[in-house]
Amino acid sequence: MKNRTTLQELEIFAAIARHLNFRKAAEERNVTPSTLSHTMNHLEQRIGVRLLNRTTRSVSLTEAGRAFLSRIEPALVDLSSAVDELNSWRADPRGTVRLNMPRSAATLWLQRILLPFRQRYPDIVLEIATSDSLVNIIEEGFDAGVRFGEAIPQDMVAIPFGPPIHGAIVASPALIAQHGTPQHPEGLTGYPCIQRRFPSGMLYKWEFQTEGKALDVAVSGDLTLDNDMLMIQAARTGAGAALVMRELAQPWLADGSLVEILTDYAAKPEGLWLYYPSRKYHSAALRCFIDWVQQINRGVVDSPESFHAGNPP
Repeated sequence: MKNRTTLQELEIFAAIARHLNFRKAAEERNVTPSTLSHTMNHLEQRIGVRLLNRTTRSVSLTEAGRAFLSRIEPALVDLSSAVDELNSWRADPRGTVRLNMPRSAATLWLQRILLPFRQRYPDIVLEIATSDSLVNIIEEGFDAGVRFGEAIPQDMVAIPFGPPIHGAIVASPALIAQHGTPQHPEGLTGYPCIQRRFPSGMLYKWEFQTEGKALDVAVSGDLTLDNDMLMIQAARTGAGAALVMRELAQPWLADGSLVEILTDYAAKPEGLWLYYPSRKYHSAALRCFIDWVQQINRGVVDSPESFHAGNPP
């Protein structure tokens, strides 16, 4: 019996194979990397077959490791599914949902979607990681992600995540008094603007719509940021005009500390999407979250119609 491979060893091997990184696999399993390394060494010595190629910089599967993973992975999924299905016998499902989403999206929907979900399902742990970089949710151990449509991998299932979001060009009254109000998007050339740089390093070209056609404008300015709330704060001080989510800027548009310009040329609103792997099995916790978002989309669940995004940092 002592020589029999344990379920824990199989799960550890599968986690390492999934991430090809001991640190990330250790975080998923909530153990130390040294514990994973010791477990794998013990498993390989006992069965007499090397499953992983390991160097100080990389981890990869051997041919035997790939074959072994293909055999055990379906069984591990079935076992997880069987255990998770016990949730249906509880009044309130349990488990963890790990989400990855842009920082501005988390700020926008925290009070309207995320926190109400926690109140409805207090036994479900909701873990949210915010990042504006494109993330492989499977490799990073997330259950689902939130992104705009063009950034979602084609092999994922996606559903709308809240109503469409509007972009708005905002500026302080002082800036407008000093530099005037551009009457056309091309008038932003030479106008003091707050630029946005993507995590990829690219500068964002502001998007507009004129006479039914898309128009991109490369603005300039001596301040570059990567976060809507920082841009809103800077715009309020007169640092430049900024293109941000109107829904986030609404409190300051309402009190007059920001003014929206070029409204006739606003680009079409875009929607965020909740996306997740298309595999058949999903945890009960994730299924509850998907259903929650779908109910909000259908208007079945009441969600506050107005909110304050909070004071800028």
